Amino acid sequence: MSEYITRGVNHVALTVADLDKTMAFFTEILGYKKVGEDPGYPAAFVSDETTMLALWRARDPQQVTPFDRKSVIGLHHLALTVKPEALDDLAARLKTVPECELEFEPEAMYGGPNRHMMCTIPGSGIRIEFTAPAA
Repeated sequence: MSEYITRGVNHVALTVADLDKTMAFFTEILGYKKVGEDPGYPAAFVSDETTMLALWRARDPQQVTPFDRKSVIGLHHLALTVKPEALDDLAARLKTVPECELEFEPEAMYGGPNRHMMCTIPGSGIRIEFTAPAA
């Protein structure tokens, strides 16, 4: 078969302990828009008009298992593309966000020319990578 059956990612769904903190990270820091919600779950849906994320609150946020990319099958990290000129400014901004730990500062990706950085998403501990393609 020469044609792909799929056509890109429709959305990525993340289970989080603190829905409000995670929502604030995406809407207030990254500029995503809230595009829906399910108060009964509870869940919220955010988008940057290219990527949609479903943020699902864990059933019992007090009894969650911390994110562990090396031991749990599933998500290793979420990677988002940013404009090359925005990466350093984003890194500086993320340093001021509570519970957002920078794993590493912007650096060349596998020797360059692309650059990237990694941090944790507040309210979830999930790793998120920001990748800036070479200009």
